[in-house]
Parts: sequence; C-alpha cells; structure tokens
Amino acid sequence: MEAGWTQSIEKLEEHIAAASDTPEFTVTRTFNVSREAVWKAHSELDRLSKWSGPQGFEWIGGTLNFRPGGLFHYGMRAPNGREMWGKFTYREIAAPERIVFVNSFSDREGKTVRAPFAADFPLEILNVLTLTELHGATTLTLRGSPLNATEAEKKRYAAMKPSMSAGFNATYNHLEQYLAQG
Repeated sequence: MEAGWTQSIEKLEEHIAAASDTPEFTVTRTFNVSREAVWKAHSELDRLSKWSGPQGFEWIGGTLNFRPGGLFHYGMRAPNGREMWGKFTYREIAAPERIVFVNSFSDREGKTVRAPFAADFPLEILNVLTLTELHGATTLTLRGSPLNATEAEKKRYAAMKPSMSAGFNATYNHLEQYLAQG
C-alpha cells in the first residue's frame, strides 16, 4: 500500500508543477532510428557512457540501477580538468516510451549539491522523457521543471532556458552520432 501512496504523491507533484507558475523547459529531437534503439541508449550504462554529456567532457564513471526508485549516478571531466557529478533518481519507467526522473547535481558520493555554475539553480529538476515512433523515426521529448524550488530558483531556471537548450541540443547531437554508428 505504501508504494501506491508514493506513486499517488509523485503524480500529484507532477500535476502541481505542470499547473503552477513553475517554468518548464522542453526540448524535442527526432532520430532516424527505432524507438527501441533510443530507449536502449537511455537505459543501459554502457550506451549512456558513450554519448551523454556536454561537448568536450570526458566520462569518468557511473552506475545505473534502471528501475523506479533506482539511480543513475555519473561523473564527467570538463576540458579544464574540473569534475562534475550528477544523478537521476527514477520515479517511473514505462518501456519503451516514458521515463520520469529527478535530476540533480551531486558530489562523487551521490549527495545532492548545488550546481557549480549558479548557487540559485534549483536542487532538483523533475523530468519527463517520452519517445514516440512513426515510420521508423523516433521523436524524443524532454520536459523539465524545478521541483520544490524557491521563487529565486524558478527565476534562475527560466533565465537559463537558452543555455539549457544549447546544452541539450549538443548532447542530443552526440546521441545522434552514437545512434548512427549502429
């Protein structure tokens, strides 16, 4: 019964975030591969390590427990040598079409920390990733919004949308290159 309550609360949080003044960021990309291929690229550690992250960053490690309640914890090294860690905490997984997760910056041990670029960036971002396939091409839509954020954090998030758009598009360029390798 506890699991049912947890799911109900999580659904309510998603609804509140969508219905409130909380800013939402959306990015959409279409890949000329099957939905299954895009799904595997998001659900298997070996594949994730080959494409995820900003241009010029080096993958330095990660773990993946891909299930509701599970965690993807990863680290990358920037071109200047600085390490950056992050994590996804999975809330809902509906293969091969939907992943709901909370994204945060973290330290090497997995503790949630502030973003290295802005102290007022939200600690947690609720993300809903959907995959739809039509005629052999897959459209990925990622929607994110701050979770449990202050007004200042919401404003920072909204102000960062152009930067986030550039970053996600660069990351999805990596994914497109990875998927093209077969």
